[in-house]
Amino acid sequence: MTSDRTPWFTGIAVSVFAAMLSTSAVAAFCIALGDVNVLLAVVVNLIAVGGLAPTVWRWRAIPVWRWVVFGAAAGVPLGWIAAIAA
Repeated sequence: MTSDRTPWFTGIAVSVFAAMLSTSAVAAFCIALGDVNVLLAVVVNLIAVGGLAPTVWRWRAIPVWRWVVFGAAAGVPLGWIAAIAA
């Protein structure tokens, strides 16, 4: 009998790394684009998230990529909050 165990420690580590990476990328992009035009930054971010959401939602079912998806799903809103706070 084989049991497919979930690699929680590794998965959470990957999720945390993906969250940190996406938080810093989104915050830096928002801040840089916000220096040009705030409305442009908001519109571009909404278009980018809306365009990526269906693909990322499908990756949620793939065993390894689901951890990256969970991290990115946490990191994008955190990046927006960091950009607003900056």
